[in-house]
Amino acid sequence: MSSTTNPSTHHTSTIGAIGAPSRRNTELALLVFAVLIPVFAYANVGLAINDEVPAGLLSYGFGLGLLAGVGHLVVRKFAPYADPLLLPLATLLNGLGLVAIWRLDQSERLQASKLFVEAAPRQLMYSALGVALFVAVLVFLRDHRVLQRYTYISMAGALVLLLLPLVPGLGHDNFGAKIWIKIPGLGTLQPGEFAKIILAVFFAGYLMVKRDALALASRRFMGLYLPRGRDLGPIIVVWIISILILVFETDLGTSLLFFGMFVIMLYVATERTSWIVFGLLMSAAGAVGVASFESHVQQRVQAWLDPMHEFELSRQGVIGHTEQSMQALWAFGSGGTIGSGWGQGNSDLIGFAANSDFILATFGEELGLAGLMALLLLYALIVERGVRTALAARDPFGKLLAIGLSGAFALQVFVVAGGVMGLIPLTGMTMPFLAYGGSSVIANWALIGILLRISDTARRPAPAAPASPDAEMTQVVRP
Repeated sequence: MSSTTNPSTHHTSTIGAIGAPSRRNTELALLVFAVLIPVFAYANVGLAINDEVPAGLLSYGFGLGLLAGVGHLVVRKFAPYADPLLLPLATLLNGLGLVAIWRLDQSERLQASKLFVEAAPRQLMYSALGVALFVAVLVFLRDHRVLQRYTYISMAGALVLLLLPLVPGLGHDNFGAKIWIKIPGLGTLQPGEFAKIILAVFFAGYLMVKRDALALASRRFMGLYLPRGRDLGPIIVVWIISILILVFETDLGTSLLFFGMFVIMLYVATERTSWIVFGLLMSAAGAVGVASFESHVQQRVQAWLDPMHEFELSRQGVIGHTEQSMQALWAFGSGGTIGSGWGQGNSDLIGFAANSDFILATFGEELGLAGLMALLLLYALIVERGVRTALAARDPFGKLLAIGLSGAFALQVFVVAGGVMGLIPLTGMTMPFLAYGGSSVIANWALIGILLRISDTARRPAPAAPASPDAEMTQVVRP
């Protein structure tokens, strides 16, 4: 009797990794909405103010669409596996900001001011420069881990940028804050916006090396593991730098931003809650100490504690006091739940800073609480995608850099929105992508570019394992 075997044919082979979807078509579809929504808002403003569709509607739509299209093509070519939401979210915020700035340009009250300059064309140019820097980041930064080599050079570069506004003849004092430099032919530049990105690179590189030592605890006190005394050095140094920024540049926002970003990255690197507690205590102590003798900071705090009193003083012509905080609160109040509608508010009463520091008040009045919450959710989505990128990153440097950039972005949104809404004192910072200002929009486009580069590396499928030389086709044939 002959034995039988399974007549089937067997193949032994190595199966490669299944490629993850790139999601570039999803990004393209979202970009279409990110362009159409601001174009629709632009038409709404024109109809509300002049009862006709604005003459520049097509050119605005084409310009914003061109910037979005260039950004998408570059991402598709140089970062095909990058996060599909970051570029559309940044484009939508940038487009809505351009609409609000153009809406304020049409205000007869602002046009009558001696300080009036048509800001929308400039902001469109700044946006184009920002997208150009975004493109440069993706084209030339092929691997974010290269930045790790420049850890201490980044620290030196950031310190130089922070010190530039204090250089006589170069620095520019604007309403008490010394955070700008004058560039002939180009106007003013705020180096701190770029310093936050460079400092994030330094913090990520430094903490990646020192995180084990910083995570060690010496004793437990009230449920917290206290760090060793010798490890307190880095946080004390950064705290002192932030205090010096607050003292010499009288810039509360930048001071809070840098120190807060460092504490967030320190907590993520060490997983020690005690660093958060130390950071909050040191921030409070520094702010209270500086406010006790710095008049500019004192005025900001007084305007926050009693804005109505400051409003009355400004009406009486008392120099050094402002009514802008009160006007912003009235704008939010008059907007109600659904707002007065695009172009139908009175936020231009805020004055010269309506399109920069206080631009959120325009959205709060004309889009109401519902529109303002939608706007803040867009910012929350950018932060969430940045944190997701940090979680997905395969290297510790990329994780820390992504969380640092996302944390800095979130802190800036909180500090600006909180100041305009009266939750905290005003800081003089600008809302990312929305507010008028070249430094802010250019730097934040670079920030989005770096996050896309990290997410591309994190989401890129691992290469398939090489085929085993022992794998061969075998076949069993029944005699």
